[in-house]
Amino acid sequence: MTRFYVLLGPPGAGKGTQAAIVAEKCHIPHISSGNIFRENLEKNTELGLKARAYMEKGDLVPDDITIGMVEDRLKKPDCANGALLDGFPRTPAQAQALAEFLAGINGEISCVPFINVAPEVLIERLSGRWVCKAEGHVYHTTYQPPQKEGICDLDGSPLYQRNDDKRETVEQRIEVYFKQTAPLIDFYKGKGLLVEIDGAQPIEDVTQAVLKLVACEAE
Repeated sequence: MTRFYVLLGPPGAGKGTQAAIVAEKCHIPHISSGNIFRENLEKNTELGLKARAYMEKGDLVPDDITIGMVEDRLKKPDCANGALLDGFPRTPAQAQALAEFLAGINGEISCVPFINVAPEVLIERLSGRWVCKAEGHVYHTTYQPPQKEGICDLDGSPLYQRNDDKRETVEQRIEVYFKQTAPLIDFYKGKGLLVEIDGAQPIEDVTQAVLKLVACEAE
């Protein structure tokens, strides 16, 4: 039985960082739903063309198209020893469809690591980011503040905050994430697959916790 994993975590939890590290150390592909969409759209695949038709009208892409893209990706040779999924599934219906597909190729979701971080910590992480106007150098009011407030250390240009990093936007993103993901979390809890990891730990500790769950030790 080939093992597959679904990595969950809210914005600011470091999910992307952990996925890249774990995929490299465990020699399995990190499969991001965003990358799958971009690849299908860029290559004008049959599913990509169908997806574009919905996206151009401002409609949500139906589950069957999204699931089809993921299934096509999971059939590729580099997934023969499993894969780490990120950004898919998003709903219990997608999770059930994924489970049924994997069963047909002698695979299964082995576990679902959930990197959880308290909302107030996520807000601090995400809303503290500032960028310089000249070169895009990144600062953080708590973790990497500039020597002079509001000024880039490297080029002297003023710092500004992107709309996505403003506190009210961050609060909305986090609220939406937990609201939309709650049914999926409950689905995997009910299957006994969800394992919560404290995302407030140092990055290295989170990495080790995820590696243990995917039955892979760091090299």
